Amino acid sequence: MAAYTTVVVGTDGSDSSLAAVERAAKVAADSAATLVIACAYYPAGKERIDKAQDVLGDEAYQVVGSAPAEETLRTARERAIGAGATSVKTTAVVGDPVSSLRKVVKDHDADLLVVGNRGLNTLAGRILGSVPSEVARKSGVDVLIVHTT
Repeated sequence: MAAYTTVVVGTDGSDSSLAAVERAAKVAADSAATLVIACAYYPAGKERIDKAQDVLGDEAYQVVGSAPAEETLRTARERAIGAGATSVKTTAVVGDPVSSLRKVVKDHDADLLVVGNRGLNTLAGRILGSVPSEVARKSGVDVLIVHTT
């Protein structure tokens, strides 16, 4: 019997999150599990995206809607297959990352959730909370926090 049957991983298109996708793909491949790659987003207009890019530069991907979910998922799927995953599904979910990941875990009856550690040890992450710490507390399934930074 495989350790896991369905593995969910979240991505926002950042290098850090794509590293988590690759690790999740390896875990899924080792367990012969289905990998579900999720991307949470809020639709944003071009003006908002352009303003975020001007202000945040390389961190603009954090602005919801700054990276089209379809392109983010396509890239993540390619990386997952390259890392050995054989059964890969993708899903874009409108909403914040934590609630979106919890929804995907529930909808796919997943038994493992994989996230990167970005934001986990930052001052903002400690004060405001971070995706890894929030999903670890709230997911209800095993959580693998991958060292990606």
